Amino acid sequence: MKTIGLLGGMSWESSIGYYRAINEGVKKSLGGLHSAKIVLYSVDFDPIEKLQHNGDWQGTANILINAAKDVESAGADFLLICTNTMHKVAPQIAAAIDIPVLHIADATAEVILQQEIQTVGLLGTRFTMEQDFYQGRLNKNYGLNVLVPSESDRKIIHDIIYKELCIGEIKHHSKTEYLRIIQKLAEQGAQAVILGCTEIAMLVKQEDTDITLLDTTYLHAQKAVSTALA
Repeated sequence: MKTIGLLGGMSWESSIGYYRAINEGVKKSLGGLHSAKIVLYSVDFDPIEKLQHNGDWQGTANILINAAKDVESAGADFLLICTNTMHKVAPQIAAAIDIPVLHIADATAEVILQQEIQTVGLLGTRFTMEQDFYQGRLNKNYGLNVLVPSESDRKIIHDIIYKELCIGEIKHHSKTEYLRIIQKLAEQGAQAVILGCTEIAMLVKQEDTDITLLDTTYLHAQKAVSTALA
């Protein structure tokens, strides 16, 4: 079994989901008392969040590069960045270490193609929904058509992530808003909706809607399990 490197803490609320899903995946595959071999570096999210909203992406990259080097030094065979948004600096992180980085958008896109889906909706932070590093990768590398919510709905999604989900607050009104936006994307032609922020699955789940939801935390974790056990 290979050792999985996790770069977590962004936020720690969703990093718990990674740890649980990876260990459950290994247990399901191997049985008995098996669990995953994991090196986890959990960063302090507050300074990273401030740099994000100030547009200092190189500053965020510097923090994560140092953390990724420590994960590599601790014996990880490959690395997961446990957040969608910070894949904006995934190329800089990958260039600074000698172990592979499993990209969250790739893990998600592989499942989308398996389901023969061509048009997907994307929820996430404003950075993920509005910048090219994520939806551009889905489009250019996998030929997917990506729909995002309106500007006003993008603000709602973003604010709920940072002001509620990242600090573990789950509110019924926010869930109702997310489900409204998901339904709207489906009406615009989305065959499925990517939960493109690792906290969103804390708020909305597949049983809440008939529209196919793609939980990036779970899909990324399952890719880690298959890679570790390959």
